[in-house]
Amino acid sequence: MRLAFAVALALAGLASPLAADPGARARHGIAIHGEPGYPPGFKHFRYVEPNAPKGGIVRYAATGTFDNLNPYILKGVPAAGLGEVFDTLLAGSLDEAGTEYGLVAESVETPPDRAWVIFNLRPEARFHDGKPITADDVVFSLETLKTKGHPRYRAYYASVAKVEKLDARRVKFTFKGGENRELPVIVGQLPVLPKHYWEGRDFSKTTLEAPLGSGPYRVERIDAGRSIVYRRVENYWAANLPVNVGQNNFDELRYEYYRDRTVQREALKAGQIDLFQENAAKDWALSYDVPAVRDGLLHKEAIPHELPTGMQAFVFNTRKTMFADRRVRRALGYVFDFDWSNRTLFFGQYARTQSYFSNSELAARDLPGPGELAILERFRGRVPSEVFGPAYEPPKTDGSGNIRDNLRAAFALMKEAGYVVREGKLVEAASGKPLHFEILLSSPALERFALAYVRNLRRLGVDARVRTVDTAQYKNREDDFDFDVIVDVFGQSLSPGNEQRDFWSSKSAETKGSRNTIGVRDPVVDELIDLVIAAPDRTALIDRTRALDRVLAWGFYVAPQFHNRTFRVLYWDKFGRPATAPRYGLGVTTWWIDPARERALEARRSAAQNKN
Repeated sequence: MRLAFAVALALAGLASPLAADPGARARHGIAIHGEPGYPPGFKHFRYVEPNAPKGGIVRYAATGTFDNLNPYILKGVPAAGLGEVFDTLLAGSLDEAGTEYGLVAESVETPPDRAWVIFNLRPEARFHDGKPITADDVVFSLETLKTKGHPRYRAYYASVAKVEKLDARRVKFTFKGGENRELPVIVGQLPVLPKHYWEGRDFSKTTLEAPLGSGPYRVERIDAGRSIVYRRVENYWAANLPVNVGQNNFDELRYEYYRDRTVQREALKAGQIDLFQENAAKDWALSYDVPAVRDGLLHKEAIPHELPTGMQAFVFNTRKTMFADRRVRRALGYVFDFDWSNRTLFFGQYARTQSYFSNSELAARDLPGPGELAILERFRGRVPSEVFGPAYEPPKTDGSGNIRDNLRAAFALMKEAGYVVREGKLVEAASGKPLHFEILLSSPALERFALAYVRNLRRLGVDARVRTVDTAQYKNREDDFDFDVIVDVFGQSLSPGNEQRDFWSSKSAETKGSRNTIGVRDPVVDELIDLVIAAPDRTALIDRTRALDRVLAWGFYVAPQFHNRTFRVLYWDKFGRPATAPRYGLGVTTWWIDPARERALEARRSAAQNKN
């Protein structure tokens, strides 16, 4: 979702005369733990260039196709970039964890126990048709997303007991019982939808009608399924707020759809795409030894970041009987040879993922500390004994491709789980049923290491196969949990909270379209999620998240893959960038088109074409 930010109130530190509780006061922003890093009255964020010029066109690539301009429902495939059309109540910065500042809401009020939150809307906030954003729109947005929106919103806003209009510009959200410091921040991410626009329209149906929003861009035109163009709103109501200074600098955003990433790379090298993030190590290493890169026209840059990299893995759908046994899942993890894949396929560019919260202080490490141990002790006897020992580490190999020791360990586990080898195949001893499954993929780029995994699975006696399908079919099957194994990514933030319910809770396991593709249904995990959400401070959050990490990791729900700690970016020499990069994002909204660079680039391109 696009990150945009609002101006602070000069008097935000004073108690609001309309506050619903003497312990609440109007603030310019809110943090899950501690205080916002930017003070009231700040001029702009540290990672922007406040005098960045506006103008120009930037062209992006998207994969597959689209058939829907409503990004908030389960049906259809939404077009890329739609988040630019809609503003939210609050929005976070890219150099802080779990902190948001006012956007549609100029201030926020909440009592010390955060049992409720009030948003005071800006009087100047407007939709693109000029109508003001009111409390009625906010109430409509929450109720519509929970009843007609994507199922994930029901989980995301499950702890909102009531939303009510206090007056035309004040909205109160009351939360269900229990500690949950994140809830005001969660509700602050609510996209504000225009009630008057959706009256007479069916929100639950796909549409190719350009939606009415309030953000910095609006849909300019579409070529259904092939391209979508957004135009910067010249009279955008929030354009001059200090939090938006130096952002949303391009006049036009174009997303061109291509069949796959291979075609996109060729389009980039041909100058038809301006900015591209490479996700394949092989192509990063081998596909860009071209004159444009060598001559400095096309920049190839690995930009470091401090984002948690989460978990990318082969995901076992535990709704399937064959994956119900923890020993089977553990055995299947033994035969993914990361070390060989990294050396042979990925040019040594990746680090092995060991945690669901990798690349962050939230990842479990070494033995549990006192805080973690106190949490885990209450679950002793209900969780694997390994959680009380060293943190999980995936099986290693020497990278040669010889995984004989790992196969022995896997065979032993399969035998414990009731499998035997007959005619070279693993079968259930009791029924004689062979173990076979399909690895479903959404992109040919994933096939190389998936096929390498399949080769090792067959050495174990497993009849595994790879199937790659188009984007729309993949999405439908993923939403319906109609798969055996997929490659999935569980991205994490620096302040995990309510989204963990969508990832791992028992309820989400049965909710189609949820992010619980694994199908985790464990009362201990449910309790740990509640503890993470209720963490009173940063120290408690770290301990509770590490405890959750240990329980998930030792459940062997996935075969962990790998991660990269940089953004691998290619961009033509037409952009300007702020001197300070954001810590927790690429921050493309802070880039701009440099007119002098763009002219020089076109001249050099023309000269190169004439020479050829």
